[in-house]
Amino acid sequence: MKELQKLTGTYQATGRGFGFLIPEEGEDCFIPPRAQGSAWNGDKVSAVITEEDPATGRRTARVTGVLERANKTVIGVLEKHDRALWLKPDSQRLPGLIQVATKRRNLRVGERAAVSMTSFGGDRHPPVGTLRETFGPADQRESAVAAILYGNDIHRDFPPEVMEQTRSIPQFVQTAALEGRLDLRDKTIITIDGATSKDFDDAVSLEKDDHGRWVLGVHIADVSHYVQPGTPLDLEAYERGTSVYFADQVVPMLPEALSNGICSLNPQVDRLALSCILTLDREGAVADHRIAKTVIRSAERMTYGDCNKLLAGEDPALAVKYDHILPMLQDMAALARVLEERRRRRGGLDLETQESQVVCDDQGEPVAVLLRRQGESEKLIEAFMLAANECVAEHLARAGKPCVYRVHEKPSTEKTDALRTLVAPLGYDLKTADGPGLQKLLDWAKGKPEEGAVSMMVLRSLMKARYDGENLGHFGLAAPYYCHFTSPIRRYPDLMVHRILTALLDGKWNREGKRLTAAVPRAALQSSQRELAAQQAEREIEKRYLAEYMSHQLGEKFTGAITGVTRFGLFVMVAGGVEGLLPAEALPGGPWEYDEARLTLQGPNGRYALGMELEVECAAADPVSGQIDFILPGGVPVPARKPKQEERSRPPRRKEGKGRGRSMHVPKRRKGGRKR
Repeated sequence: MKELQKLTGTYQATGRGFGFLIPEEGEDCFIPPRAQGSAWNGDKVSAVITEEDPATGRRTARVTGVLERANKTVIGVLEKHDRALWLKPDSQRLPGLIQVATKRRNLRVGERAAVSMTSFGGDRHPPVGTLRETFGPADQRESAVAAILYGNDIHRDFPPEVMEQTRSIPQFVQTAALEGRLDLRDKTIITIDGATSKDFDDAVSLEKDDHGRWVLGVHIADVSHYVQPGTPLDLEAYERGTSVYFADQVVPMLPEALSNGICSLNPQVDRLALSCILTLDREGAVADHRIAKTVIRSAERMTYGDCNKLLAGEDPALAVKYDHILPMLQDMAALARVLEERRRRRGGLDLETQESQVVCDDQGEPVAVLLRRQGESEKLIEAFMLAANECVAEHLARAGKPCVYRVHEKPSTEKTDALRTLVAPLGYDLKTADGPGLQKLLDWAKGKPEEGAVSMMVLRSLMKARYDGENLGHFGLAAPYYCHFTSPIRRYPDLMVHRILTALLDGKWNREGKRLTAAVPRAALQSSQRELAAQQAEREIEKRYLAEYMSHQLGEKFTGAITGVTRFGLFVMVAGGVEGLLPAEALPGGPWEYDEARLTLQGPNGRYALGMELEVECAAADPVSGQIDFILPGGVPVPARKPKQEERSRPPRRKEGKGRGRSMHVPKRRKGGRKR
């Protein structure tokens, strides 16, 4: 008897009875109905190959065991059946109902809640979870947002010990802190941020030296002076890893008294900084650099909007108001263009992604959705921050000191081959998938209807950027050295880089170097994990705000472009970057055949492909799930789909049978306490 091939990987459920195994190596495998065993979506499982098609290479597998559970906490809606309390999971990918164990009284059916799984059930027993948290009525957007934050281990409130330490920190720069610092308070230094920003990490200055070279100052808030290793503030910052931004709100990494107060580079007040001062030639090459502990005084708190108007010469009154910094701003814009062109010549990608900006009223309700586009001042700040980040990373690498690098590896052959297949029907032959080759593709699509789709396809073909203690380079920027140095108020890896630099500048490396070196890999891993959680939360929450906004646009018509093609329909992006689903059933003239290789839907009388422009009508928008549905103008909305597994709405029937030492610089995860 032929021995079955064994695999390990992640089980990915579809909510439609079947699923897929995403193996650690090789192609995905199809898991047919009733072959998933006791696996739930996201579980790490063992499996065996049961069938393989020689012609296509497609494999079918059966799950043989669960190695690691992914769904330790499940969020859903409370229901009552036969006087027992049950949780119906929000995710259609999770099976059945979960019996809720709790001693709490006065719980309301219809509330969104979270349970901690104690048993995943079996043939004779239902899954069981212990009630951990409730978030309010399930039919409200606020409860969905609160649940998303909780599910991603993101907490608005800070522990008492953190707030106690925060209150002990003075809100002014003390004289003793100035000792040994380079005094730059006589320099013209400004911040440029969004109009609603309150946490100012970075400030910039620009002048010329005696040789006519640019002297660019990138001055970053010295958070490491206030957040000392091993303190409650440090423990909490490490656990959070990053600030989380959505709509008109922020869940900060540091308490407001630091993030918006003493650490923030507010105008007209003294602030401690860590400055990277670069001397650049006419081509933007770094001729010299200096990294120093400094004290600065920001001359102006500028906004992107005002700077863009100043640089475009659109507002004479604004030009008069800021005539003392306008020449420096114009020089900054010129230098930024030189730096950008230099980066492009070496193979960096100019990947413009479309991001939605949700505008809320005083009550926090979404009233408008805008497409966030980079103006000249946004590009200026980005160019300067990239220059400083590269300089610091190279400085530490050449000094032989550790660093939390920001790495971005080359895309895999499989991904670039898939991209080549996808863009071929659009008329583009992707000969090389290196930086210049991908940039040629992006330039080719610019200004065309498929520009957004091509940009998204290129983005999906790339590896995910992450943090690492090893310098692996940054493919997207074509940078041999890169780290994050410029945002320590909102990112823990930046704070770690500051600590390493400070130990060197203060001459304390012999005393602290060993601990810092050991801390780097843990900080890199933790920061990468928390960044992914924050991105997922921000993305899911934004969907809810966009859906709430679109719920007031029902029946309105929009012009959009196809950004995704699936077997079950088309994803269409309309004005403001709002994306919704146009179900295949709502397309006239079917049946429609899905071409997975070319990402098209082909019918007897037409074809839908990536990048095609469409006029659509908003048919439905659900602020709780974040789902937006489109139809063609004058079309008939598709009825809401009910789960095929009716048992999701009923508790399972019982079958007859038996009854039922921490580092100074990077803390380890706390034991006990609140959920992390």
